[in-house]
Amino acid sequence: MSRLAPVLQTFFTDKLAAQRQASPHTIAAYRDTFKLLLDFAWKTTGTHPAQLDIADLDAPLIGAFLAHLETKRGNTVSTRNARLAAVRSLFGYAALHAPEHAALIARVLAIQPKRCDRAIVCFLTANEVHALLAAPDRTAWTGRRDHALLVLACQTGLRVSELSSLNTQDAHLRAGAHARCRGKGRKDRATPLTSQTAKILRVWLAERGGGPDDPLFPTRTGGPLSPDAIAWLVAKHAKRAATTCPSIAAKNVTPHTLRHTAAMSLLHAGVDTSVIALWLGHESVETTQIYLHADMTIKERALARVTPPDTKPGRYQPPDTLLAFLDNL
Repeated sequence: MSRLAPVLQTFFTDKLAAQRQASPHTIAAYRDTFKLLLDFAWKTTGTHPAQLDIADLDAPLIGAFLAHLETKRGNTVSTRNARLAAVRSLFGYAALHAPEHAALIARVLAIQPKRCDRAIVCFLTANEVHALLAAPDRTAWTGRRDHALLVLACQTGLRVSELSSLNTQDAHLRAGAHARCRGKGRKDRATPLTSQTAKILRVWLAERGGGPDDPLFPTRTGGPLSPDAIAWLVAKHAKRAATTCPSIAAKNVTPHTLRHTAAMSLLHAGVDTSVIALWLGHESVETTQIYLHADMTIKERALARVTPPDTKPGRYQPPDTLLAFLDNL
């Protein structure tokens, strides 16, 4: 029998850390998945995690674990599928290191993700963005920091983890102003800044000071704002903005909502989806198609080009008097 422990340990140290150079967020997500799985297997089989064999994690147990996530833990289908992706990655690695379990591994790998509903993305309109940016109290230091952060988030569409990890040296505010960040998959990218955003960041940096390696948006103690802290302040300012723009109250405004808002602004400006994918750091252009589904203006323009049923086509009218003369010859 092949022990699970050494395969699982080398999966993290060899594949994730050494080969893929996975981010701390990815490693943490995979770690949490296997902690849940091992605890479930322990309670199901009565075998301590360190004593589990690969054969103990067969397809029926994995299926029961996935059902447990949805029914007992109340996880969404998306979370269930993310956990399954981590399990499939481990078993794909195990296929190379425990070939004697090839049949069992194949059955686990055959488990498919569950289809789920896809909601239309939530984004802010121009008036709602204006109200949100006006919400921070700029007479206070934290308000000026929050205002600069919100302006940058709404214009660039950076992920909350990317905003949290920005240092002062990542804001290049001279000619060709842009912000540099390292996104998912350890991909570096530069996002251009508008003159207004660059101006606001210049004022903020002049007040913020600090060295090039200091966080661009610090806490009162000087450390970087965590993703949770950024999500909290976005929600706080959205609640305040709702007093002047009531439509915001009907939306769940998160840092990712601001990312969607930046993408929709680009789409409304006529920017091609392939460029938007590069702008946002998407792995595939297909990911950006969700904004086409959410954009009613594109659908309305398409509708305007369609002739309603049971409508007689209009008579051709020459666009010019000279053309009309020629048509009448």
